Amino acid sequence: MDQVVDIADFAVSDDPRNTLVTYSLGSCIGVAIWDPKVRVAGLLHYMLPESSLSPEKAKANPSMFADTGVPALFRAAYALGAVKRRIIVKVAGGSQLLDDNGAFNIGKRNYVMLRKIFWRNGILIDGEDVGGAVSRTIRVTCDLGRVTLRTRNGECQL
Repeated sequence: MDQVVDIADFAVSDDPRNTLVTYSLGSCIGVAIWDPKVRVAGLLHYMLPESSLSPEKAKANPSMFADTGVPALFRAAYALGAVKRRIIVKVAGGSQLLDDNGAFNIGKRNYVMLRKIFWRNGILIDGEDVGGAVSRTIRVTCDLGRVTLRTRNGECQL
């Protein structure tokens, strides 16, 4: 059963029948996590790198920003029994779709912020598909933690 994760949102699940999916990752980043022991999956679709851009929006919706959404995702997974050292992380997105001259580089800034957060917290990325000028859809299954990436060029395992 697909559970859609909207833009600026996240979900976690330990239901083996669930597949978490998020669509249209352009400059946004999708972070898929899975703990193989307790079979907890999580998926975050964040839009912007730093909550300091709009603290009031970050308070209302932490999933909008990397620096507030990533911790919220991990805390929710921990609440279902996930353990940091077991979590497998896969990342997709960070494209440059509407900013041809690279003036804003939101996709790149989103990815750099994610790497900083993970570095500070000792988290490694196990697979990624970032950058370029392509929209992506990712799915993570709760039963096996399989992460599937779909672009206009087809589908593959991440």
